[in-house]
Amino acid sequence: MQYIHQVTQRARLQPRREPYWAPLSKGRHVGFRKMSDGAGTWIARFYDEATRKKTYKALGDFSLLPEHQRYDLATRAATQWFEHIAKGGLTAVITIKDACDHYVSHQRRTRSEKAAHDAEQRFNNYVLNDPKLAATDLSKLTPSHVAAWRKALQDKPKKNGKPRSESSFNRDMTCFRAALNLALEDGFVTSNFAWRSKLKPLKNVDRRRELYLNIEQRRTFISHAAPDLAHFLRGMSVVPLRPGALAQLQVSRYDPRLQTLSIGNDKAGRGRRIALPKTTAEFFASLCEDQPGTAPIFRRAEGKAWNKDAWKHPVSEAVATAGLPAGTTMYTLRHSTITDLIQAGLDTLTVAQIAGTSVRMIELYYGHLTREHAKTALATLAL
Repeated sequence: MQYIHQVTQRARLQPRREPYWAPLSKGRHVGFRKMSDGAGTWIARFYDEATRKKTYKALGDFSLLPEHQRYDLATRAATQWFEHIAKGGLTAVITIKDACDHYVSHQRRTRSEKAAHDAEQRFNNYVLNDPKLAATDLSKLTPSHVAAWRKALQDKPKKNGKPRSESSFNRDMTCFRAALNLALEDGFVTSNFAWRSKLKPLKNVDRRRELYLNIEQRRTFISHAAPDLAHFLRGMSVVPLRPGALAQLQVSRYDPRLQTLSIGNDKAGRGRRIALPKTTAEFFASLCEDQPGTAPIFRRAEGKAWNKDAWKHPVSEAVATAGLPAGTTMYTLRHSTITDLIQAGLDTLTVAQIAGTSVRMIELYYGHLTREHAKTALATLAL
């Protein structure tokens, strides 16, 4: 029997492919593979009595440490892996890339192709672009790894060279945190210690959207836009959808008989049907008239659907020409229409369903309006 915990004993071992094993407990061993050159490598071996299968895990060579410390560290690493298995963790090596891919598949299966594509793009741009991090064994991820990634993301400018906003940082970080949390939930790892405190979002970032356009400002906005953009701006002013969701609507989504608009899966992940009032229904009917079902309802002059790259500069020009407040965007119209619905007394659940968001988000951004309604209502009870 060889005693691999002793430096002198390891030095006398003959190089061979099969590791020299030392038992830690029943079915659990730590091994040392002697190489003809180099420090040698350490391995853990787990025997499952139920399946009668042996599983191995490479632990590394620990060559940066003094030789007399390597056995203790290998034993500690092996023990952590055994504990991981005992808690229901997988025996296979799962990397950060595996966890990200798993999350993308989960989004595709449970939400939508769009949600999966968005997550995949964020991972490719901000996580998997670091090959070393992508190949990191999830069970070996440490708080220092995550802290370094977080700092790099905060320091990384946007594609246009401008500093990353706090809200953008939170969105990109939240996607990575969600992937790691799903890996924990599905047993890829048994603890979230590595990211629990390091991936907390920045506070007070998602503040209320203060920029609001009243009806007259919205009419001015529309009147100073080119005809194709004016239709799109009007659409944003009569239904509180996200610009991207409105831009993706095809003619087949409007039912002229029922005067309803069917919204497919968007950011909220759910489809829904909106009953339109007469004037709004007539507006949609005019845009859909004599158009094939696959045509976009809101079209650019050349017939293509709008997208954020296409509307960005025309919207900026219309804002400047109309003399509207700096910072006015397509989302300002969404915010303004939601604000009007809340102020009109529509309950938050219905507003959330129409807008395609959660009640929690409506309350976060517009709760101050509902509180004012409650105050006014309570005033009628005064004796």
